[in-house]
Amino acid sequence: MKAEISLLKRKDEVLKMTEYKALFTIAYLPPVQYLAHMIASGGAIIEKHDNYIKQTYRNRCDILGANGAMSLTVPVAKGRRLKVKTKDLEISYDERWQALHWRSIVSAYNSSPFFEYYMSDFEPFYSKKFRWLFDFNMELLSLILNSLDVDICIETTAEYISKDRPYIYDYREIIHPKKAFDKEDPDFKILKYRQVFNERFAFVPNLSVIDLMFNKGPEAIDYLEDSSLL
Repeated sequence: MKAEISLLKRKDEVLKMTEYKALFTIAYLPPVQYLAHMIASGGAIIEKHDNYIKQTYRNRCDILGANGAMSLTVPVAKGRRLKVKTKDLEISYDERWQALHWRSIVSAYNSSPFFEYYMSDFEPFYSKKFRWLFDFNMELLSLILNSLDVDICIETTAEYISKDRPYIYDYREIIHPKKAFDKEDPDFKILKYRQVFNERFAFVPNLSVIDLMFNKGPEAIDYLEDSSLL
């Protein structure tokens, strides 16, 4: 894995080496941009103590279906509190969203080259009921990293990390579905790959990493490593 490293050498001896870490919000089946920077970092930090914000990747992912790009959103139970920390956010099961999400994923990727290869790993997440959104997302992230054969140290915050901390790339506000990643993130490089409905649509960049995995399989890791310029 690549990392930004500062070296001071004397007589072929490394005297100092600093690896930058990358700071992220949690994300539901994160986009390619998220995984590319996570893999490129010297270690990842997941923020637990930020306030939940609607219409973010915390509980949303984007996939490509027969009618184009579509968003899947995990409903959350906020109650009467105006502000809820990410770590305290509960998933709502008032709707049968798990069945809907899995049906949408199967419909979108059933004909992709590697869907059957990964299907049995992802399917249990759409029947098991997790109480906390944070736990649900972290277990999915662990599955994705294991599937990609990525070995990276991931920490979670003990308190909210303020902005502009040294030796940290802060992606908490950069990686956002409403922001233009080509403008907000010059270190993210778009690389095209063949998508399921390429005969209907032009290439759709920065979808959930499952779009890349189901289409490229084990080669997805090479794509991710080449997509971060760090």
